[in-house]
Amino acid sequence: MDPCSFVRLTVGNLALKVPVASKPARSVVHPSWSPCFCKIKLNNFPLQTAVVPYIPSENHFPDNQPPSIAATFHLSKADIDKLAAKSIFSAKLSLKIAVYTGRRGATCGVNSGRLLGRVLVPLDLTGTDSRACVFHNGWTSVGKEGNKNSSAQFHLNVKAEPDRRFVFQFDGEPECSPQVFQIRGNIRQPVFTCKFSFRNTGDRNQRSRPLQSEPSSSRSWLSSFGSERERPGKERKGWSITVHDLSGSPVAAASMVTPFVASPGSDRVSRSNPGSWLILRPGDGTWKPWGRLEAWRERGSSDGLGYRFELIPDMSASAAIVLAESTLSSRKGGKFVIDLGSNSGGGASNWRNTPVNATSPACSPRSSGDYGYGLWPFCLYRGFVMSARVEGEGKCSKPCVEVSVQHVNCTEDAAAYVALAAAVDLSMDACRLFSQRLRKELSNPHDILV
Repeated sequence: MDPCSFVRLTVGNLALKVPVASKPARSVVHPSWSPCFCKIKLNNFPLQTAVVPYIPSENHFPDNQPPSIAATFHLSKADIDKLAAKSIFSAKLSLKIAVYTGRRGATCGVNSGRLLGRVLVPLDLTGTDSRACVFHNGWTSVGKEGNKNSSAQFHLNVKAEPDRRFVFQFDGEPECSPQVFQIRGNIRQPVFTCKFSFRNTGDRNQRSRPLQSEPSSSRSWLSSFGSERERPGKERKGWSITVHDLSGSPVAAASMVTPFVASPGSDRVSRSNPGSWLILRPGDGTWKPWGRLEAWRERGSSDGLGYRFELIPDMSASAAIVLAESTLSSRKGGKFVIDLGSNSGGGASNWRNTPVNATSPACSPRSSGDYGYGLWPFCLYRGFVMSARVEGEGKCSKPCVEVSVQHVNCTEDAAAYVALAAAVDLSMDACRLFSQRLRKELSNPHDILV
């Protein structure tokens, strides 16, 4: 499999120094006594916001400070070519950063923060798809004073790194058992097939059977990862999708182990009682759990698909490690993202046209070099891991999956991410309001017979 060229542009190691002499007037709170933040903008990509730590003016930024990423932009080759073409006819490409004092957000429609100053960092992305490039690393003046010694100082690191990825595209909606193609430029090559089916939830206690049968046959451990919750009425259950390679061998699967049930007195799956999927990989002639995806319908203005994805070490539900937790728009869809290099203080893994924040944990104390049974975030695995673009409710969704090259060592690795993407997409349907009817492919024949 040949990967596609991507570039990961990061902004990090932020800090602000404001000399006492430049202390604002009485109506303005000095940065040392209030939070500071900045807004980071790159061309037409979504605006990103990050907290800026304040340090005393007499202190220096530590030379050995571990990288702290505040914002990340993911650029495909098409994005880079488009930005380069624009810079020919207009001003050269720059990263624009506005630094504010005060708290983020707005009160009565008025922004709470007060603009301290702006910083422009010129960018030349030529060749960054094959080599790393640091555009700025250190202090720069920010503010209205022209004297460097009296103005505020803003510290940042801006760099671009190659981040090659495998790109996969579903040829149809997951519930229609589509093919999955690998995309490289204008070349589309079939690599997987998907088989959607319904699992009979009544045989949960059966022993594991050979791998050749459907993933629902591995029952001996299912009860530790989900709950029966067999209830009459408002529930969606038993969905399963198996990913096969071109030889017909099953290489990954996603199985709904906890039904998606409407909370009492409502028409929605609540956060307190989510449905869940197991992402399965083949091993020792049977299926073994690799990850778990929980999903629910958010309340309030967001009214989106809430999700949480965690990895399962050694088939132990109690030791699961959360890698991503965020919300996708139910109306517009968005990108499910796992990025272990994002800002963990609120998520800076934002994507073009996708207002999604995905938070990631710090490194785990456990270590594993075997990537066959888990994508463990143990210091060795950093940066972008994968993303899956899905459409909103009522739209034809053909998920597009991007997976970092460093996290794919075999066909089963890639297939696991494809299965996860299918589960995210199907969760959009599973979490639809129960007052809305699903398409016929998602109607369980067992429920109809009952």
